[in-house]
Amino acid sequence: MTGQAYTLRQLLAHTTGLPDYGQFPEYGKAVSAGEVPWSRQKMLDVGLSKGMLFEPEQGWSYSNIGYMFAREILEAASGRGLGEIVNELVCEPLGLVSVELAETQKQFAQLHWRAAANYDPKWVYHGCLIGTARDAAKLLHALFSGELLSQGSLKLMLETRWLDDITPRQPWARCGYALGLMAGGVDGLGRSIGHSGGGPFSTNAVYHFPDLPAPMTVACFTQGIDEGIAEVEAVRHVQAILYQQSR
Repeated sequence: MTGQAYTLRQLLAHTTGLPDYGQFPEYGKAVSAGEVPWSRQKMLDVGLSKGMLFEPEQGWSYSNIGYMFAREILEAASGRGLGEIVNELVCEPLGLVSVELAETQKQFAQLHWRAAANYDPKWVYHGCLIGTARDAAKLLHALFSGELLSQGSLKLMLETRWLDDITPRQPWARCGYALGLMAGGVDGLGRSIGHSGGGPFSTNAVYHFPDLPAPMTVACFTQGIDEGIAEVEAVRHVQAILYQQSR
């Protein structure tokens, strides 16, 4: 990135030292109160009020501010909006009819979760895709099937920084972060690669298990704010399928 102390790769790997706006109490209170989403500048004023967390490459910390900057770089380089890019390069080739970039409360009101109707997706500054669990699994499986990236690009994407912050609620034997992907492993299942995420009313876990005899991808969407619940259910789903196949 010209004029910045960090690179696009560091933004995707969360090694820039940028904080995450979701960590600030002011942000959570404003969202819970149903306020009008802050401007980009106000979000940055709050998010960067205490400065950087560390120098680039001197640590790791998840940052949606970093993802927002990555989105802006992509849009500036292509001259198109994120929704148009995702639709042309991902959704149309894969037939993901349910997936779209949510930009209005009207779009959120159509979701399964009732509480979604009270949430404005503009609070997610890096962008918020919505769609079904089936299409989420289909998208991730296509990534590992070579339908979206070359094997060389995928190999670079999977270069992982291993972390030590596994909680008791998570099913992983180890946990790390690649470029835009969470990477880890599950005892008896091998590697697990994908992403967990959530908001004020739901969480999800979408993971690919490449070391199984027949690689498998699962997606689990759950109510609440505990990502560990969705992760555990995703792993249980894989284990249940393998059990049925072995009978």
